Amino acid sequence: MTKYRYTISSILEDFANVLQYIYCTCMLVYVLGLLGVAVFAVSGALAAGQKHFDWVGVVVLAVITSLGGGTLRDVLLDRPLIFWIKDPNYLWVAIGSAFLTILYCSCLRPPMKALLIADALGLALFAIVGAQIAEATGVPALVVVVMGILTGVAGGVLRDVLSNDVPLLFRSTETIYSVTALGGILAYLLLQEFSVQRATSSIIGVVIIAALRLWAIFFDIKLPVFRTPSDTE
Repeated sequence: MTKYRYTISSILEDFANVLQYIYCTCMLVYVLGLLGVAVFAVSGALAAGQKHFDWVGVVVLAVITSLGGGTLRDVLLDRPLIFWIKDPNYLWVAIGSAFLTILYCSCLRPPMKALLIADALGLALFAIVGAQIAEATGVPALVVVVMGILTGVAGGVLRDVLSNDVPLLFRSTETIYSVTALGGILAYLLLQEFSVQRATSSIIGVVIIAALRLWAIFFDIKLPVFRTPSDTE
């Protein structure tokens, strides 16, 4: 009887540990998502400031930049509700970040390369969050990678297009961009294959993407430019 009681107790304890792990993992995804929205909203607001948009334009560009990638991801994955419609806190964070950026820039000059740094941090956070969300739906690993990259880069592409700029993603003069997201997402997936906890893998993936992107920005690391034979004649 005592042995039976211990068996039930151990099962309940294991079940509680599983629930705690799921809760912590979900909270990490949520926190990383909010941070990604905030940082990308800052990058959108800074881009709007460089183009001398009015306050409405700043907020609109910040919101589109911060929510665009995740919206496209949710549509492609056919999720029941778009993430910011399901939880308006994401929208409030985007709007609040836009106004805080306006306030900050009204008093102080933004640091050099502030837009690129904010974009790098947003890329890192959103790429891993996008990969986690896609992974939870059970899609193949290749789709997880694509969805992670898409989540990380789509908002920046929309920001640049609406600002009448060539997107960072496509500029031959720009340092490596989407490749950094690819590296971090692959590290995130491979670490889990070696039994590293998902939360730890996520943080390492974010750090790798941010570090690679910042390294590329400050040391001018670029991919080779493709040229057709007619370009060299």
